[in-house]
Amino acid sequence: MLTAVKQNRFTDYFIRFLSFLGNSLPNFLVSLLLLYYISYELGWLPVLANDSFKGLILPTLALAIPMTGKYIRQVRAAVLEQLGKSYVDGAVSRGVREGTVLFKDVLRNAMLTIVTLLSLSIGSLLGGTAAVERIFVWRGMGFMVMDAIFARDYPVIQAFVVWMAVIYVVINLITDLSYYLLDPRMRQGLGVR
Repeated sequence: MLTAVKQNRFTDYFIRFLSFLGNSLPNFLVSLLLLYYISYELGWLPVLANDSFKGLILPTLALAIPMTGKYIRQVRAAVLEQLGKSYVDGAVSRGVREGTVLFKDVLRNAMLTIVTLLSLSIGSLLGGTAAVERIFVWRGMGFMVMDAIFARDYPVIQAFVVWMAVIYVVINLITDLSYYLLDPRMRQGLGVR
């Protein structure tokens, strides 16, 4: 939202540059860079993900940095679209504070985009964490399926694929139901054919 409000200023350019940079880096490269600089060079966090809270920081960052770049670009576009609508100009001309308009009206109307991004992110997190789990030696489902692939354990691979398909369907159903709750036009049947 800050990049949309400060459009074409230094803050906007700087945050957009960081988002493009984060979006262009794959998870495994971010993982290796974080391991090298934060764990090895600086010694701030452990190299391997253990059961402590500190062990979860680097894998979480490795997954969050590329996704944050996608979020910034998409949310900025959605907020800019809403800021160009006439209801924003009307609210500002009536004397409604800018913060109230941004967080009450603009953010609420941009929530459909944010919910869609969240549902897509959950799906990509479930399928795309195998490399990060491998690098940080975190025993999760991605680690398990990689072991199954290397061992040619086809029943485990098939069960994993079916499980992922069920999760995708459930997430898409929940997302569609949340559209009904977030958008009053859906409840009234307007614009839906």
